[in-house]
Amino acid sequence: MTKFKCPCKYTYDPEKGDPKQNIPPGTPFEDLPDDWRCPRCKQPKARFNPA
Repeated sequence: MTKFKCPCKYTYDPEKGDPKQNIPPGTPFEDLPDDWRCPRCKQPKARFNPA
């Protein structure tokens, strides 16, 4: 699964998910909710790029 990087350098790793926002491990970036935001800087999902 592809990792995605935020402009703030946070990397979403699908294998780890985002436990702070109740996103379980194994969740592909494409399957994140549309209102999901970077846990570090709160940028919207649209600002992320493949890492």
